[in-house]
Amino acid sequence: MSKENKEVLYGLYDDEEYLLKAVDQAKAEHLEISEVFTPFPVHGLDPKLGLAESRLHIAGFVYGALGTLTAFLFMTWVFTRDWPIIFGGKPYFSAPAFIPITFELTVLFAAVGMVVSFYIVCGLGPGVVNKTLDDRITDDKFCIAFDVTGAEPTFIDKVKGFLSQSGASEVNTKSI
Repeated sequence: MSKENKEVLYGLYDDEEYLLKAVDQAKAEHLEISEVFTPFPVHGLDPKLGLAESRLHIAGFVYGALGTLTAFLFMTWVFTRDWPIIFGGKPYFSAPAFIPITFELTVLFAAVGMVVSFYIVCGLGPGVVNKTLDDRITDDKFCIAFDVTGAEPTFIDKVKGFLSQSGASEVNTKSI
């Protein structure tokens, strides 16, 4: 099914505490939450939704190790093969002298690599237009969204009733 034909039923909440209670209630009622949107990180929401821990830190380590290797190998090649000059009586291969540049490239590779990875994973970047359910979600509202594409009217009524009784200040449907 294409993304353009997706029907979403969502409820807007005024406070993150109401949102957390609503997520617990949805799990208790076996309602499958499609997505939760918040204007800022809400502590404790990821475990309630059953989301796994991010693996971005593993990518950061790999990028940092690549930066370390690049710096150390490049300086080794330059100072032992390409341009072997003795500076102040130091030998050609002087690992302690390589430490500052190695550290800087480790941090640079890790930072740039993690930013690029984050943008790719999140679908962000130049020219990308993401559809939003409600503009207030990025400002001061919290949202629980349910995919109701092709759902039975009884299920839609059940979800609307759940959103209303769980403290949602608004319940809306949008086609995206």
